Amino acid sequence: MGSNWNHRACFGPVRSRTTSRNVKGNRVKKSQFVCLAVVFGLAFAADAQQKVVVGSEAYPPAADPSKFHKVAGYSPYAGRRYPERPLFGDQHVHTSWSGDAGMGGTTLGPEEALRFARGEEVVSTSGQPVRLSRPLDWIAVTDHSDGMGTIAMIRDGNAEMMTDPTLKRWHDLMAKGGADAQAAMLELIAAQTQKKLPQLIMDPRFAKTTWERNNDFAEKYNEPGRFTALIGYEWTSNAGGGDNLHRNVIYRDGKAKADQVLPMTTFVSENPEDLWAWMANWEKQTGGRLLAIPHNGNLSNGRMFELQTFKGGPITREWAEQRAKWEPLFEAIQYKGQSEAHPSLSPTDEFTAGYELWDRGNLTLVPKRPGMIAHEYLREALKNGLLLDQQLGANAFKYGMAAGTDTHNALVAAEEDNFYGKFASSEPSAGRADENAMKFGDRVVKGWELTAAGYTAVWATENTREAIWDAMKRKETYATTGSRLWLRFFGGYDFVAADTTTRAPAIAGYRKGVPMGGDLPKAAAGKAPTFLVAAARDPYGGNLDRVQVIKGWVDKAGKTHEKIFDVAWSNPEQRKVDAQGRLTPVGSTVDVATASWTNTIGTPELIAVWKDPEFDPAARAFYYARVLEIPTPRWTAYDAAYFKVKMDPKVPMTTQERAWSSPIWYTP
Repeated sequence: MGSNWNHRACFGPVRSRTTSRNVKGNRVKKSQFVCLAVVFGLAFAADAQQKVVVGSEAYPPAADPSKFHKVAGYSPYAGRRYPERPLFGDQHVHTSWSGDAGMGGTTLGPEEALRFARGEEVVSTSGQPVRLSRPLDWIAVTDHSDGMGTIAMIRDGNAEMMTDPTLKRWHDLMAKGGADAQAAMLELIAAQTQKKLPQLIMDPRFAKTTWERNNDFAEKYNEPGRFTALIGYEWTSNAGGGDNLHRNVIYRDGKAKADQVLPMTTFVSENPEDLWAWMANWEKQTGGRLLAIPHNGNLSNGRMFELQTFKGGPITREWAEQRAKWEPLFEAIQYKGQSEAHPSLSPTDEFTAGYELWDRGNLTLVPKRPGMIAHEYLREALKNGLLLDQQLGANAFKYGMAAGTDTHNALVAAEEDNFYGKFASSEPSAGRADENAMKFGDRVVKGWELTAAGYTAVWATENTREAIWDAMKRKETYATTGSRLWLRFFGGYDFVAADTTTRAPAIAGYRKGVPMGGDLPKAAAGKAPTFLVAAARDPYGGNLDRVQVIKGWVDKAGKTHEKIFDVAWSNPEQRKVDAQGRLTPVGSTVDVATASWTNTIGTPELIAVWKDPEFDPAARAFYYARVLEIPTPRWTAYDAAYFKVKMDPKVPMTTQERAWSSPIWYTP
C-alpha cells in the first residue's frame, strides 16, 4: 500500500462496554500477502540500530519534545531520536540449570537457549530439530536462584550430594527419565513450596560457579546492535505452600557487576519487601541497576495484588512507592495462562471469557477460595492502584505490560505452529495434549491447557542492554501472545484525525503526547484526552480484527470502574453494532482439520484517533490498547493435523492472538 492509502476505511464508530466494581507460521494458506508499509514512523528495515546516546533512564520525555525530535530542513526524519521499531524478546527463560527443569529431564542449558533465540537451529531434549521462524532481538535467561546448578550435580551423581537419601532417590528417578523424571520434578516443586528441600540444595557453594558461568554465556552471545543477552534470574517465592509470588530480576549491567553478588534466594526470605531491599543494597554496592517483573498472579491464590503487605499489615505510602520503584512491569501472559483479566471481574469483556484461563488454584493447585481472584489479575490491580493513589498519594500497582514464555526446556518457541511446550515432557508428541502438564495428588492440569505465549516488545532506542532495560523501566513496552504485530499507543490532548493519514504517526505521537507507559499532564479547562493508536499485523500472522482502548477509573466515592471501547476495526461497512452494543464478530476462515486459515477477512493495519467521551478531569484513570487478530489455529490444531490424532471436544482448537500496550495514566 502506498502513502495515499485511506486509513479511515479501516475503522468505524466507537462502541463501548462498562463494568463497575469495588475495591504464524508458514503452514498458513494466505490468499493475500500484503507488503506492509509501516504506520510507526519507519520502514521495517530502517536504521533502528543507529547509536543514540541516552541517559540512565531514557531518552527525554515528551514534556520537552524539542530535546528528542528536531526537524532539520526538508527531511521529517532528521534529528529523530525516539524508538523506531519494537524489539521482541523474552525475559522469562529456564534451562537445565533450573532445578525443576533439570529434574524434569531438560538437557539444554543457557548456551543453547541463547543460540536458539538468536535464530540458530538446535536439537531439543526429545531429539527433535527446532528453529524459530525469525530470530528474536533479545532474551534474558532467568534460571531459578534457589538451588541454581545443583540439579546437574544430582543428575551426574556428585558424591557429596549422593550422601542425602532424597537426592540419591531423585538421581535414580532422573536416570530413568520420562514419567519418573517428571515425578521427581513435581516432588521437588512441592518440597520447595513446603520448605522441605534437602540442605545440600541450599548450599551457596554450588551456586557461585553456576552463576558466573551463566554470566559468561550472556557476555559471549551479547552483540550490541544485533542481539542482546540480558542477565537475570528468577526469585521463586511460593508463599504459604504454593502461592505464586515469583519475580524475574533483570540486570541493566553485564558480568562485571552481576558476578559481585549471588542472586537472592527464597532460602533467605519469601517476602517481596526483602527482595526490594536486596535490590537496593545490590545497586548501592555495585553501582548497577535492577528491576523486577512479577508473573502468574493467576496462581497466587489472591496474594499477588492483595491490599495488604506480605505480613498482613496495612499498605503505606512508602510501601507503595517501593513496589512501584522496583517493579515497573507485570507479565500478563505466559505458558501457564493469562493474568490480564478474568471474566468474573470483567463480565462485559467478551474476549476474556474462556481465554487461556488457569484459575483453579495456586502453583501446587491448592483450590481457590471466594474473593481470591479479585487480587490476581492485572486489570483489577490497575484499578485498585488508582484507589491507593487516591488514598495514599502513591500507586503500588502502576504496572506496564510484559509477556514471557516461562519455558523450562530452554526453547522460547511461543508460535502456535512451532510450540515446543513448557517442559521436556511436553515437547511435541502425539499424546502431549492429553498428558498431565502438572499433577499434585488428584489435582491435575492437562497438557492441552498450556498456552503458547508470549513475547515482550520494547520500544528501545537501540538493541543494547542499556536501551532495552531503560525501555522496560519507563514501561514503553507491550505484551503479545507470540505474534510479532506492531503497536503504537500515544496519549495527549491535541491528536486529530489528520494524524492518522500519515505513514509516520510516531512523529505526531511524540510531538503531541506521551507514549505507552507515560503519564498525561493535568488537563486544561475544557480538554479531554485524545489517543493515537496504530497497529500492523505480523507478516507471518493473521490479519487484524480490531483495536480497543480499555479504560479504568476511580470515582470520588472510591468505586472503581472499567469500560472497553472498540475504536477501530476491519470491514466497517459490513460489521455493525448490535442492540446489545456488541460489534459483529469478524468471522473465521480456520480449517481445523488442516490447521490452516486464509487472510481474506480482517485488515493488515488499523489506525485511529480516539477521544475519551466521558472524561472527568477530577478522576484518576488509566488507558491501554488491546489489539486482536482474526481467529487462527491454536497449537492443539497443529498437533491434531500433524500427528493425526483426535482431540477431546473440550480442547480449544482456535485462538485470537493479541497484544496489550502498557497503560497511560491520568492523575488530576
